[in-house]
Amino acid sequence: MRARQLEVFTAVMRAGTVTGAARLLNISQPALSQVLLHCEDELGFPLFDREKGRLRPTPEALELYPEAERLFASLEGLRRKTQDLRLGRAGLVRIASSAPPAMSLLPQVMATFRARHPDILLRSHVAPLASLIAMLRAGDAALALALDDRLAPDIDVEILQRVGFCCLLPEGHHLAEKAALTFADLEAEHVISYRAATRPHDELDQAARAQGLRFTPQLEIDVSISAVGFVQAGLGIAVVDDLLPWGQFAGVVTRPLTGSPDMPLALLTLAGKALSRAETLMADQIRAAIP
Repeated sequence: MRARQLEVFTAVMRAGTVTGAARLLNISQPALSQVLLHCEDELGFPLFDREKGRLRPTPEALELYPEAERLFASLEGLRRKTQDLRLGRAGLVRIASSAPPAMSLLPQVMATFRARHPDILLRSHVAPLASLIAMLRAGDAALALALDDRLAPDIDVEILQRVGFCCLLPEGHHLAEKAALTFADLEAEHVISYRAATRPHDELDQAARAQGLRFTPQLEIDVSISAVGFVQAGLGIAVVDDLLPWGQFAGVVTRPLTGSPDMPLALLTLAGKALSRAETLMADQIRAAIP
């Protein structure tokens, strides 16, 4: 099955009709039907039964479809990359980030970068750490920002700064009268924080144990930003990174957590991969934005 035939087959499977598939591919119905017929001729078996203007996939088509979807996705990725190259590597920066630096650091970095380099295309992604690493390896991002430095050997890590933890309280909470909270203050509270077996949780638990206490959240989260709604709803006190601009959220009071550990804010790149001029400029801009 050739690339164009793969594209047509996948479109017909998705749309269910020649009309819908032709619309997806922005080609005429006769042209699409011709490609499909040639494909079936070359394969030696039909892919669809024609029934009153609709196409019903044959068992052979249903067996081929999952693999065709996988190959089509790879083809689409290749097209995006060739388009990027056609724009010129010097004219494109792809950067990925977890939510805390994406909301706190990147907006100003990108605003300054855009003012200085208005002709460079910027592409950003916000994702969890595992996805950031996958994007770096696949070439879908050249730079990434994350709160971690314990990564695989193929990922280069540059620590930019250390980030502590803080507490988010609902407005009117009795502990909001304090200038800072301690692990002891949290003992009798309903705590919202990172799920067990994650680095932030382990770091917080280790710091609490050093004071003879335990850190045991009753409501576990995967990303810190998700804690805001729970705190606003009065479900407890959240212990989260101190990087996100928490002051922008209504109904939430922020207090430092005394004796808390810190996490590294790191700039990640793929080991052995040279950065383009534009990517190097962006990396320098990120470094310059760190206080």
